Amino acid sequence: MSESIQAPSEKLIGKTIALGVSGSIAAYKSADLAGELRKLGADVHVVMTKSAKKFISALTMGTISRNPVLSSYWDEVGWQPGHIELADKIDLFLVAPATAQQVGNYANGLAPDLLGAIYLATKAPVILAPAMNGKMYEHKAVQQNLETLKDRGVKIIDPVVGELACGYLGVGKLAPINTILNKVLEVK
Repeated sequence: MSESIQAPSEKLIGKTIALGVSGSIAAYKSADLAGELRKLGADVHVVMTKSAKKFISALTMGTISRNPVLSSYWDEVGWQPGHIELADKIDLFLVAPATAQQVGNYANGLAPDLLGAIYLATKAPVILAPAMNGKMYEHKAVQQNLETLKDRGVKIIDPVVGELACGYLGVGKLAPINTILNKVLEVK
């Protein structure tokens, strides 16, 4: 039985959300997530890693979010870097799916891509929804990185058990979109 979305409220109207999409097969679900966030009133700005664009196109994400998609430092124009401008104006930084690489980058203060730079530059609340192979998710290093992030106030939406892209059955599947939306709606 799927978890139901809370009734649409005024909560997301006028709110700006940066939706980070990293390179997991679950990236295709980020299109539905962006659309649902928009329906709830949010101004959604998608930031994709180079790997994420192998799974879903920036054109798709831009069309659904109705905003230009950021994916490279080199695409930015103007005197103020776009990722810093976005980091300053967002009300929430949501990364779904968050790969082991992204979790590690954030836990260790690394910014090899725009998602890492926005994470380090924003004062907004952060929610991560990990998705990866179960063995990777359960690895001590990944679990330690998640604990470090939780200690810093990052909200983690645990992945669920299911059939994974690698063919295994286990934990690592991206949490259902409704679960992610309900967590977003809980953010003050």
